[in-house]
Amino acid sequence: MTPKVRHVPDIRYRELLGYRPLELDLYLPEGDEPRPVIVYVHGGGWQRGSRRDPPPLLDADFYDGMAAQGFAVAAIDYRLSGEARFPAPLDDVRDAVGWVRDQGAAYALDAERVFLWGDSAGGHLALLAALTGCGVRAAVAWFPVTDLAGMPSDLVSAGGAADLGPDSREARLLGAPAASVPDLAREASPVAHAFAGAPPILLLHGTVDDLVPAAQSIRLAEALGRAGASVELELVPGATHFWKGASDVPAIIRRSIEFLRAQA
Repeated sequence: MTPKVRHVPDIRYRELLGYRPLELDLYLPEGDEPRPVIVYVHGGGWQRGSRRDPPPLLDADFYDGMAAQGFAVAAIDYRLSGEARFPAPLDDVRDAVGWVRDQGAAYALDAERVFLWGDSAGGHLALLAALTGCGVRAAVAWFPVTDLAGMPSDLVSAGGAADLGPDSREARLLGAPAASVPDLAREASPVAHAFAGAPPILLLHGTVDDLVPAAQSIRLAEALGRAGASVELELVPGATHFWKGASDVPAIIRRSIEFLRAQA
């Protein structure tokens, strides 16, 4: 029998004057004992998407499936690039983690066992938060951007199209093309924040991803390895972005859950 999951929607975790209230949805496993918590950060190129949208090609019960494995899930919204520039979305992710720690006891959330997980742009934000001191136990990132300045050349090498203009995803996030604001692009790149004491990180990336090339995850794994941090990298043969072409997506989900369980 599949364990029951309780859904608590529309919890406000942050209010900023002049912006829409930021909300999260909780997916809670059965039981009253404190549960480890996954803060899930959605993708969408920093410019679209919602906490209600699991990654494309995955079932609508993606979050329920995590909760059925014994993890509470906080699926969060954050400010998109049409609303605010970097570091606004990173600040929002950090605040969501802070809400889990400060307010989560009312929902049996374990403040000492908080994890981050994100896909694509959400993976980028999850990694940045994990690597810049938000104090989570571990992080999982699926096909994340890790080096904004390196994206154009990586895209060309992967057979994709590099957009160097002011309307690219990266430029909308930063307020200008990465090449025009190198210091800001570096600050916004997880690869620049690798350090020995980083929380354990699992990176999963498709080998033929031409939207966010696998070179992005490889580069971060190498940087974390050089720093002496704990990192695992798995490249999924034949998979493009959002796991299209992957032979066994459920196995990728299981691998991610098992990694976090080992850290819990």
